[in-house]
Amino acid sequence: MRTDVVIVGAGHAGLAMSRRLGERSIDHVVLERGEVANSWKTERWDSLRLLTPTWQSRLPGFADASGEDPHGFRTMPETIAFLERYAWAISAPVHQHTAVNSVRRTEEGYAVQTSRGAWRSRAVVLASGACNIANVPRQLAAALPAAVASFTPHQYRNPSQLEQGGVLVVGASATGVQLAEEIQRSGRQVTLAVAEHIRMPRRYRGRDIQWWMDAAGILDLRHDEVDDLGRVREVPSLQLTGNDQGRMLDLNALTASGVRLAGRLAGLRDGKALFSGALANQVALSDLKMNRLLDAIDGWVSEKGLEGEVPPPERFEPTRIEASPPLALDLVRGGIRTVLWATGFRPDYSWLEVPALDRKGRLRHDGGVVDAPGLYVMGLPFLRRRKSALIDGAGEDARELSAHLATHLDQRAGIDLLMRSTMSGGTKFTSSVLSASTSST
Repeated sequence: MRTDVVIVGAGHAGLAMSRRLGERSIDHVVLERGEVANSWKTERWDSLRLLTPTWQSRLPGFADASGEDPHGFRTMPETIAFLERYAWAISAPVHQHTAVNSVRRTEEGYAVQTSRGAWRSRAVVLASGACNIANVPRQLAAALPAAVASFTPHQYRNPSQLEQGGVLVVGASATGVQLAEEIQRSGRQVTLAVAEHIRMPRRYRGRDIQWWMDAAGILDLRHDEVDDLGRVREVPSLQLTGNDQGRMLDLNALTASGVRLAGRLAGLRDGKALFSGALANQVALSDLKMNRLLDAIDGWVSEKGLEGEVPPPERFEPTRIEASPPLALDLVRGGIRTVLWATGFRPDYSWLEVPALDRKGRLRHDGGVVDAPGLYVMGLPFLRRRKSALIDGAGEDARELSAHLATHLDQRAGIDLLMRSTMSGGTKFTSSVLSASTSST
């Protein structure tokens, strides 16, 4: 089977690219291992809501919110239904239950082997997601006592899965704080191991924080405007929740509910969890980052002359921690029955047989243009702009990358035409002409 472009993945990023390619009349297919929005259906916990308001799910060519509150936060069933409606509305050529087993280079482009046959294409877009694999520290997980269960956010659905007893949640970004709160509410004592994180209010000066970041252009910061791009692509997710609209879920809220705080999990030895002694520094740095963002918002309000239209600036009390946070915890004797690893995620490119990965297994790309002709990626953090990983960022990224892809296809078609003409003996082309054409791709 042949097509111009194969898109791998039918989540919001893959569907947005499908829409943009359709606008350019570029023949393509979308290959999905499960069903549309598969990861939302199979790899999310029950109570999860989107961290962005409904109005911030602006996909290209689609504005159907089906009567939903634009300032509300979609549940997982609502998110799934939204993406299914989008796939139907744009007539995306999705091939469901088609797992990609390998992608490799050919003279014409790419060979894509799937569980339902092979495809040949001139270009491939990787939109299989940024959160395929839970990034669990192997050595630490291997050192857990046998009596302590281990879960990742992909495996966790609700507290009823967990044994009665204490729970150690490792990681305090958006996932960690939400799960720590939910499990604490279930009656299990939670200890939260806190590493780098970014504290953030849900609402500020009468508006959702995402509204401010969108309006002030903070989310539109481009990848080519950043000095240390590798660093910003690894910045933790904001401490936000879509539950209980308007409520700030930070470490202060967690300690008020009974969650115990410890520093970064630095090691496990003889059944004891060893924590970093830098918790005070971590929370101080997090408070500083939050206040810098609020300062930027305040500056934008003043610049636009909006002071009289919104409530005055506010600042939040510093994060409170114990004077001497624990440096060690005997897991079994301390009653810990479960460890939940909220330590981030990474993509899965185990099926990609193209030399485009660095030594850490990350794709080498420039704003989504991968270091391999005709290969592109969508949906990664800060791909082309700060909002790239959000549903709201997929449309603009897809617009720009589809333009680059269309140029690649045109250049590739020109080269193929030159080669066919040369081989047929119809028109004589010098090697210098062919070299000039090839170098333009």
